[in-house]
Parts: sequence; C-alpha cells; structure tokens
Amino acid sequence: MKRFFSLLVIAILAGVLTLGAYKLFLEPEPIVITQTNTQPNLIPTTYTANNTDNLTNTNVDFTLAAEKTVNAVVHVKQYGVTRTPRNLMEFFRNGGPKERRIQGAGSGVIITEDGYIVTNNHVIDGASDLEVTLNNNKSYKAKVIGTSPQNDIALIKIDSEEKLSYIPFGDSNSAKIGEWVLAVGNPFNLTSTVTAGIISAKSRDLDETDNNVQSFIQTDAAINPGNSGGALVNTKGELIGINTAITSQTGSYVGYAFAVPSNNTRKIVEDILEFGDVQRAIIGITGQSINAKAMKDYNINTAQGVIVATVADNSGAKKAGIQEGDVIKEIDGLKIKKFSDLTGYVNSKSPNDIISVKILRNSKELTLPVTLTKFIIQQYIIKDVGVEVTNPPKGYLKNFKIDHGVVISQELSARMQRYNLKGLIISEIDGKKVKNVVEVKQIIESKYPDEDITISLIDRNGDKREFVFQ
Repeated sequence: MKRFFSLLVIAILAGVLTLGAYKLFLEPEPIVITQTNTQPNLIPTTYTANNTDNLTNTNVDFTLAAEKTVNAVVHVKQYGVTRTPRNLMEFFRNGGPKERRIQGAGSGVIITEDGYIVTNNHVIDGASDLEVTLNNNKSYKAKVIGTSPQNDIALIKIDSEEKLSYIPFGDSNSAKIGEWVLAVGNPFNLTSTVTAGIISAKSRDLDETDNNVQSFIQTDAAINPGNSGGALVNTKGELIGINTAITSQTGSYVGYAFAVPSNNTRKIVEDILEFGDVQRAIIGITGQSINAKAMKDYNINTAQGVIVATVADNSGAKKAGIQEGDVIKEIDGLKIKKFSDLTGYVNSKSPNDIISVKILRNSKELTLPVTLTKFIIQQYIIKDVGVEVTNPPKGYLKNFKIDHGVVISQELSARMQRYNLKGLIISEIDGKKVKNVVEVKQIIESKYPDEDITISLIDRNGDKREFVFQ
C-alpha cells in the first residue's frame, strides 16, 4: 500500500510537470482580432484636363474628335510632268512627250468650307497635276496657291459646289506635353485612318545646323508614309499641327513623329492669302541654347534660355537695347528654354508685331518691348546653274547700263569658275525680268524638275548674252 501511494504521487507530479511544460513552451499564442474605425492614409490625386467634355477620371473619349475631323482630311495625289516638247531638238533629246504618272501621295487638311487645303510642300513639290479625294470618294483637281518650302507647308485649293467639312485651328502654344492627340491621314494609301497618342515634346529641332525655322511638335501617335500633310488634332477636334516627318531607321513608324505647329501654319496661310508669300519676322539676333560650356564662357548661373551672341544693326533687338551676352528667358510670358522655343514663337508672328522680351543681364531681369522686322532674302543659290546671286548694292547697276537684275556673288562649280562670272548681272530668267533674289527664287522654284533654265547675262561692257542650262 505504501508503495502504491508513492507511485501515485510520482504520477501526479509528472502530469503537473508535463502540463506546465506544454503551457509554457508548446501552446501557441492566441490570435486576437480587433476592429477599428481609423481611416487609412490615402495619397490625394487630382484629375485635370483641358477638355472636360470628353474626359472622365477613368478614360478618354476620342470619338467626338474623330467624327469632327475625319471628313476634313483628304487624300492628295500628285502626278508627274506632262508636256509636249517645245522644239524638235527637245523632242529628240527627251524621246517625245512624257507619260502621266503618280509621283507621290499624301494627306491634306481642309481649313475653310470653300476648299482651301493645307498640306506639306514635299507632298506637292514638282507636281504638274494635283488630285484631291475627299472622304466621300469625290475627287477634284487642285491648284497650288502658295508654298513655304522652309517650313514644308503648302496651301492648295479645290472648287466644290457644296460647303465642305473643315477643321478649325487650335492654339498650339497652349498644347501641353502629355496631352492626348489624334493623327488623321492616309498612311500607305489607307484612307481616313485615325491613330491616337500623346504630345511627347514641343519645340523639337530636328536639324541642329538650321535653327531658324525648326520647331516641331513631337508625338507618339502612329504616323507613316502617306500621313504627311495630315492633321494632328486635340480631343476637341481642333487642329494643332500638320503631320510632317518621322524619325525611323526603317522608313516606318517607330514611335517618333513630328508636326508643324498650327500657330505657325496659320500664319503662313494668312501671309500667302494676303501677300502671296510668307512674311517672315525676325528679332534680329544670333544666339544659342545654354549648355555647360556656355554657362562657363559667359559666366552665367542659369541653365535655361538663349544667350545672345550678336545683335544685327538696325534690328528690333538693337533698337530695344538687347546686348551681346544677354540671356533671353521669356517672350510674351512664354518661357524660353532653348533656341527652338524662341524661333518657334517668333515664326508665328508678323513683321512690325511688338513682343515683350524678358532678359537676364548681370543677374538682373529686364523686360524690353521689341518690334519685329521683316526677314529679307539676301542671297539665293541657283543649283542647276551653279551660282549664288545677291541683291545689287546701291548704284551698282549703273555700271552695267541697266536698271534691274541680280549680282552673281559666287561661282559654285569649277565649270562656272572658268567663265569668270563673279560680279556680273543676271537680268532675266526664261525671258522674265528679275529685280531681286526673291523674284529669282520664285521663278526657279516654279519650274519643272527637268526643265531647262535660260539665263540672260549682262557682261562688264553692258552686252547681253544668253545661256541655256539643262
């Protein structure tokens, strides 16, 4: 019996120790669920858009813009030269009359209900005939009203008995990077094609060697061959650009497309209609965008703007007091970050317009009113002849006993240098009198690509000689 109680006590102690060890080391912690009314921390988000009619917080509606614009974008086809030989020699040399053939095709944008159409100059350049096809498949003959090869813009017109759908101009200066846009055109002859993207950049300069006119809107909306001259529109259906070029190693779209801003296009169109050519305005400076080297050379502490390198005599900039070394920061409230910002804005203005220019000089800001002046072409290269011509200095023509003409300022080929033509006068081209280089440019650029050029030359004795260049 005594042994039994001893075993029982030992069993009880062992049980107590086992239970205690389990509670202490092995039993899991209880899961406690609590509820709280505390609100979570959220990052505030603001949705804003220029076009609240078409946008919601979750999507963008392109249908309204597409409906407004697709009927106002046309298919432009240009045909090659069709003409009969002017004489027997030309007949045998060229093998008789040429065949009529399609040289190229592109797009155009109707901008008035009576048939004025904007397209690219390279779409219609060199054409003897133009054919425009509307979205309803009606076709019309078109005539060229005027061109601006520097800006790659051309204005053509068709005559229609009915009022046409057209796209109103928007303000390209107010377009913002990241804004949704549509490209409307005829890529690969696929008529009435609409693609969507955003504005990727503004004031894009594609040619660093020529910063006088380049200032494109860049977009990632798909643009391919055939889109040239088509419309870049915002979600309101307003024209903010004319699609012009792509950057590609394959020749097809890879994400980089460029359009001439609508403000520049509208100004070109208005000039052509009013004056017959483009009245280009200039501020009267040469300059450069700011970079690290320029900051060091000019001892400036700002990384954005345009440094004034030279100021032309009698220019608006000179009269306003702009000096070499000044940094142009703003024009009419528009921030100038690089040179193409400046040229892009000035090219949308007209001679005699007054602009407000904010400059930085010796760490102080000044605002000066500048009257823009007209850019006058001083020289022109007649490539097929191989000479450069300039306007004659005052009194120069009297030496040649003539009252009109332009001066040969350079011989550009070894063949022409043999004739010692420098300083002589070109009085007529193809039988038309010329008074300045603008008239020379107009005559040469209106000719067919393979057409002969007849030059009337006045030598140092005042004698007239004619030369034909093929």
